[in-house]
Amino acid sequence: MHDRRTTLARRDLASADLEGRIAARAYSTVAPARARASATSVRIAADSSAERVDQLLFGEVFDVLEATGLFAWGQARRDGYVGYVERDALTTGVSAPTHWVSVPRTFAFESPNIKATAFGPLSLNSLVSIDGEGGRLVHARGAGWIAGSHLTPVGETLPDPAGVAEMFLGAPYLWGGRDSLGLDCSGLVQQALYACGRGCPRDTDQQASLGRDADPEDLRRGDLVFWRAHVGMMLDAERLIHANAHHMSVAIERLDDAARRISRAGSGEPTSYRRL
Repeated sequence: MHDRRTTLARRDLASADLEGRIAARAYSTVAPARARASATSVRIAADSSAERVDQLLFGEVFDVLEATGLFAWGQARRDGYVGYVERDALTTGVSAPTHWVSVPRTFAFESPNIKATAFGPLSLNSLVSIDGEGGRLVHARGAGWIAGSHLTPVGETLPDPAGVAEMFLGAPYLWGGRDSLGLDCSGLVQQALYACGRGCPRDTDQQASLGRDADPEDLRRGDLVFWRAHVGMMLDAERLIHANAHHMSVAIERLDDAARRISRAGSGEPTSYRRL
């Protein structure tokens, strides 16, 4: 059985590269588009009230297989998630990014003036293509003028995933979110690893295959702890950072305290510990 979350196929239509492997009534090639909104929802159905399963950040590519009405159906190229995105949030002007946002959030200004109208905020790991400079500000195509100190060239990364996760401390919990204004547990882990140059799938069960087993009696900074449908990242041998629905935010707490609380809530004991 294929994973519907990451397989661009329905009974009536599938990506051309799946022909001969997955049955569908028709096959077609994708058309790449790029997210032009600061963050836009990837939904489970072509309905603005449908469940959010992922997000696209500014500059990320969405491979469109079908575009009808207000929504496009396709696949987020960065994490492979399939779903529906509002067409107005996409642009067909796809250009290779030169930089990525390396701070929790930043703004893009209409002109090289910090008093000008601002667009955003653009969150950590948003992708931009720089085509001009104006002092401390640089021009990102399709966005505006951004503080150059808030950007890092593509190919350069941050060293510490746990340190990146700490940037999100206090950010509100949002199911399906992965930007600095709202994210869920797996979104936090994914963003932390992306900023450090590591690939990372979207959902907790997918992330549970990352790395190798870790000894729960010898946990280190950056280790991942998994429960049924939940994940957190260790800051040291005792403390965990995680986006969670109990605090409704990204919070730090002792692992033993979190484990007791989560067990009492009915989700059981941790299912695995992984070292990246």
